[in-house]
Amino acid sequence: MDSWESLVISGDVLIIDAVQVIDKTKMQIALVVGPDRRLLGTVTDGDVRRAILRGVPMTAQAGSIMCSSPTVAHVGDSLEVIRNKMNRKLLRHIPLVDDEGRIVGLYTMLQFMQQEEKKHDNLVVLMAGGRGERLRPLTLECPKPMLHVGSKPILQTILENFLQQGFGRFVISINYLGEVIEKRFGDGSEWGAEITYLREDAPLGTAGALSLLPQRPDKPFLVMNADLLTKANFTNLLAFHAEHGAVASMGVRSYEMQVPFGVAHVDNHRLVRLEEKPRIVHFVNAGIYALSPEALDFIPRAEPLDMPELLNRMVDGGKEVAVYPVREYWMDIGRLSDYERANDEYAVHFVC
Repeated sequence: MDSWESLVISGDVLIIDAVQVIDKTKMQIALVVGPDRRLLGTVTDGDVRRAILRGVPMTAQAGSIMCSSPTVAHVGDSLEVIRNKMNRKLLRHIPLVDDEGRIVGLYTMLQFMQQEEKKHDNLVVLMAGGRGERLRPLTLECPKPMLHVGSKPILQTILENFLQQGFGRFVISINYLGEVIEKRFGDGSEWGAEITYLREDAPLGTAGALSLLPQRPDKPFLVMNADLLTKANFTNLLAFHAEHGAVASMGVRSYEMQVPFGVAHVDNHRLVRLEEKPRIVHFVNAGIYALSPEALDFIPRAEPLDMPELLNRMVDGGKEVAVYPVREYWMDIGRLSDYERANDEYAVHFVC
């Protein structure tokens, strides 16, 4: 509980400022208190992402999105009681309050772990089999994930980012010029990782290759396209996935576009309102997913299937599919202009 004081904010703090508090420590929470130090609520990374999905501006007050009835521990509770409560409710942190409801501390699940850093044994599947046709001529003799952005291949930056976040088990799906990838990364020992490969004899799409997994994972696993760069927090994605009891969770990005004309809103022949050059915001697929093992039941063996179709099948089957906003840096490298921009931005986001 050493640094919990730095997480205390008031309810009128802007969400964008609360995010800075949330992001500056591994605790990923802000504690909202009143003038008398009574706990009013909490704001977590998940609360912020759900607010983004609802269209709440980051300039709104943090109190408007906080959980106003968080689960708390009380002074006098034993550590066993506190840990059991956290395990039962799948909590990553729990505020400690006194008899008057005043905040006096914060327990995190990390404090109950034997190691300071817990390594994730969740599998990470990287889809690296595409032909990269929109990036030709660069991809005529080089698979897209091996194109250099900054000083290293895209795929190497992806691997190192996962490793920094505690993930070390990788499966790379390869097809087009896959031998180049396999030769470069081998079994992963150079990076202190474990790497195996799914070799597609024919392109199977962004989901079909998952049917080639030799063993069914026993816990949720991550899937990501190997042609994008991001600073997304994958630990938070898995926590969000578990919190919502989802079979699949799809990372999304907010994408805004402006209609270059005045838009007429009509009711039959009557003009209701004329809106000049409106801005429209959509959530677009970010190419990052958390899947529970059950998701594999929707994938036919060795048949082409893209991730959008897989997600739609699960929705049609009545399964819970969650949407996780990626608010960190994200860049899809699909066109030459994207590749040039990624090189321009690489040093800002990936060089310490």
